[in-house]
Amino acid sequence: MTRQLHFTAFLKPPGEYLAAWRHPDTRADAGVDFDTVLSFARTAEAAKFDAVFFADLVGVPLESQDVLSRVSVVNDSFEPTTLLAALAAATSRIGLIATASTTYNEPYHLARTFASIDHISGGRAGWNVVTSLNDGEALNFGRDAHVEHADRYARAEEFFDVVTGLWDSFDDDAFRHDKPSGSYFDPAKLHPLDHTGAHLSVAGPLNIARPPQGRPVIFQAGASEAGKQFAARVAEVVFSGQRDLARATEFYAEIKHRAASFGRGPGELKVFPALSVITGETRAAAEAKRDSLRGLLPPQVALAHLAYLLGGFDLTRYPLDGPLPELPASNQSRSTQLDVYLRARQRGLTIRQLAAEISDDSTTIVGPPEEIADHIERWFTAPAADGFTLVFPYLPGTLDDFVQLVLPILRRRGLFRARYDGTTLRDHLGLRRPNSRYS
Repeated sequence: MTRQLHFTAFLKPPGEYLAAWRHPDTRADAGVDFDTVLSFARTAEAAKFDAVFFADLVGVPLESQDVLSRVSVVNDSFEPTTLLAALAAATSRIGLIATASTTYNEPYHLARTFASIDHISGGRAGWNVVTSLNDGEALNFGRDAHVEHADRYARAEEFFDVVTGLWDSFDDDAFRHDKPSGSYFDPAKLHPLDHTGAHLSVAGPLNIARPPQGRPVIFQAGASEAGKQFAARVAEVVFSGQRDLARATEFYAEIKHRAASFGRGPGELKVFPALSVITGETRAAAEAKRDSLRGLLPPQVALAHLAYLLGGFDLTRYPLDGPLPELPASNQSRSTQLDVYLRARQRGLTIRQLAAEISDDSTTIVGPPEEIADHIERWFTAPAADGFTLVFPYLPGTLDDFVQLVLPILRRRGLFRARYDGTTLRDHLGLRRPNSRYS
């Protein structure tokens, strides 16, 4: 079969752009209006996307009240696993992915939650594994500061092994439900975990049958050295953030090579770069949409967002029309901090210019549909991508435009499905169902 594109819809209602809630075509409180979120998911399902994906933070970033009071997403959005359960009952085929932290969760709770969602949805769940980002999250869990980078990933490695071990607590055929004999399950097919490690102690077993997919699909986005090694060992889909084709192609080859060192084939791990699109029937129409969005963002929010990506350092002490200063290594996302530095240095951007560009999201492509389709095909065939994580600056407008204007072109080129061929998220992604560790 000809290689086909995959798309996940990264839904951050009312949109990824920090001022999306102010756009005249958005619903400002979309993040907590279930019917609105469901309408986005149903649009993606009708378009035959592989999945919808919801990010998460378990705390509000430590910003000024003035800045926080001007943005919606970190202040007013659903807890994503709860949302997935509701969406599972109101959709039928699209995959459902949620972010959940290995730093500020316990593996038993998380394993049970995602197993339940996989059962409720008939095998459509995905777990985006993260180690969390900031001190604002740490303060909600009895810590003065976020756990150090190396310690976060050490716990994440063990956490993942515990969760997947719990999902294998029962063999696939353990449950007999034999009313005449009174045998509910075969005790020989139950496997307590009895795990004791450096970070975790979990006896098990999990009190629910093995998930329909064997395990929910594992997503991961780490781009640091530790993050890439973790992804190569455990991830089935890797989100990436490269903006130019050369770097994206290099990352694609590197992560597949790392996976091979763990005995994994190239098809066992998919790479989905982030792609944000603003399109219209003409270039002028697309640019007009972008320009109307840009005018909604207060400058202090743009500066605070830049500071957050750099690790939460105060940039107001430096001249806005001067260069980005050297700052200590971040304990948040080191790969993001380095990426921002490289962009500033290579292009000689001032702090003001960098803040404006970052707020626009430089992964956003603005142009007519054919140009967007050309970009996607070029990255797909390089290869630099197996699919894309589509980011929508404001909703529903940029989602509807992509579905109505770009997808028909990709279908005419034979690059994207016109129907679902399976029922589970693994079916959509072409991933095998994993065997139990005990089989």
